[in-house]
Amino acid sequence: MRKARISDFVELAKPRIVMMVLVTTLIGYFLAAGGLHDLPRLALTLIGTALAVGGSAALNNYLERDIDALMDRTRGRPIPAGIIQAPAALAYGVVLVLAGTALLAWRVNLLAGFLVLLAAFLYVLVYTPLKRVTWWNTSIGAIPGALPPMIGWAAASGTLQPGAWLLFAILFAWQHPHFYAISWMHKDDYARAGFKMLSVVDASGRRIFRQSIFFAMALIGLSILLAWYQVGGPVFLTGAILAGAALLTSCLYFAERRTAAAARRVLLTGIAYLPSLLALIVIDAAFFRAG
Repeated sequence: MRKARISDFVELAKPRIVMMVLVTTLIGYFLAAGGLHDLPRLALTLIGTALAVGGSAALNNYLERDIDALMDRTRGRPIPAGIIQAPAALAYGVVLVLAGTALLAWRVNLLAGFLVLLAAFLYVLVYTPLKRVTWWNTSIGAIPGALPPMIGWAAASGTLQPGAWLLFAILFAWQHPHFYAISWMHKDDYARAGFKMLSVVDASGRRIFRQSIFFAMALIGLSILLAWYQVGGPVFLTGAILAGAALLTSCLYFAERRTAAAARRVLLTGIAYLPSLLALIVIDAAFFRAG
């Protein structure tokens, strides 16, 4: 068995998730600050958030190492593959979470530090074990996944205004069709690992289809609220409704077809939806509502 490389520890921190989190953190900061002001503070915010999120991912890998070895999609990860030893992964994850939290609390503000620590706690110590207990794990896990824009907002302003809560709500709602699609595509893997995902608990899929449609509709309503609170303007609202309609259409198709291919369509539409929505917010704020 080969020795662990730096790239293996990077993989343990789930860099793709970290990058997505940093984008949503940046959006929260941008909106609260009215632009990319105080770049040193922004850099510290992103570094601290990246450390804590990467550490949380490493701890998730540590806690699920035995289960990951049972699933086709995860058995190649560094711990179940025997590349990184469990104690090293545990120490690595704890150090990163503590370093990120301390950096935010010390150099940015206590609210941002508290929120990133809350996200780590909910993801590692609540969501991760709940996957073996109840299908509600998806909704619980959506909470830490929706906190990054609030971290950015808090870092820029030291407060949490309605816009921050609406961004949280949008990220919370978006994760449901996204992860329901994944769970439908990999339901046999999840069942073999003993995860109580909704696709495993309700093999018919009726609840997954209903909830996917509900949250896709909720995203359209939340986008309207975001514009009403003047966090997004007319350009954002038009684009958000069109993007929301595309996601809703894919969820309706998923409910009709009930196939892995239809679930993948929801997944890909959702992946396109989120960056499109965030880009619309920035474009609207930067070019159509400046001054």
